[in-house]
Amino acid sequence: MENEIVKCLIIGSGPAGYTAAIYAARANLEPVLYEGLEPGGQLTTTTHIENFPGYPDGVKGVQMMEDLKKQAQRFGANVRFGIITSVDFNQRPFKLIVDARHVIKAETVIIATGATAKYLGIESEQFYRGMGVSACATCDGFLYKGKDTAVVGGGDTACEEATYLSTLCNKVYMIVRRNCLRASKTMQRRVMETPNIEILFEHTTEQVLGDENGVNGALLRNAAGEKVIIDIEGFFLAIGHHPNTELFKDFLELDEAGYIKVEPGTCRTNIEGIFAAGDVKDPIYRQAITAAGSGCMAALECERYLMEQM
Repeated sequence: MENEIVKCLIIGSGPAGYTAAIYAARANLEPVLYEGLEPGGQLTTTTHIENFPGYPDGVKGVQMMEDLKKQAQRFGANVRFGIITSVDFNQRPFKLIVDARHVIKAETVIIATGATAKYLGIESEQFYRGMGVSACATCDGFLYKGKDTAVVGGGDTACEEATYLSTLCNKVYMIVRRNCLRASKTMQRRVMETPNIEILFEHTTEQVLGDENGVNGALLRNAAGEKVIIDIEGFFLAIGHHPNTELFKDFLELDEAGYIKVEPGTCRTNIEGIFAAGDVKDPIYRQAITAAGSGCMAALECERYLMEQM
């Protein structure tokens, strides 16, 4: 195996990773960034982003990630296609293996591997992903202003998504497989008191329906086994996320849901020299702008750490 030593290694290429690369490169840390399985992260599956500052007319997710990547490269970030397949954080410099063959040693590591939205696992939802199927109402809800939509899930997140959509959409269905909501009493009451939200208890989704223009309905099945079709143009998943932290679980402290724990108000993990940024440490906000902000924080903390080691 080859052996390479770098000052700053960044794992992940969403808003957090690319922003960290921009700041680290401007600080002359000569960062190396590995893009991972999904270059650009979750935002590359979002057709149109309208809530990121600096894009008054909105921007396609793929385009925004390409802009961030080019900006990082402009300052000298070494952006590479590759997957970190194993890590050893027991000693410094930290040892990581890329694509199961290339050994790289890093004085510092910024982890920005993100979190993956949970989907139902039906073929049609993947087919219409970005064409009416979304896992983020806050990101994509505005695209469905005045239209009918549906939210899958019965927890706090689903209730929050449905409530948010209710301020934009004509009607919002909540598709709940149980006979009750799992959300807090406050969130339940809020949903129940919103006139344009209709809760479909004991319903499951069999197929997302649509055509070449995108989603136009959903085929459900109720507790009696009867098929129910609803006419919608937006289908939102709110059944949870799982952080991409499997690679680090033997070394870093994780919370009960698998998110990386950091010192409050920082990006510092339980191991000095290793930082976490973006959705991989954020189970609450999960927005591109908050991910970018934490990418900046991680790079600044990385720079200070290296200066202290001199």
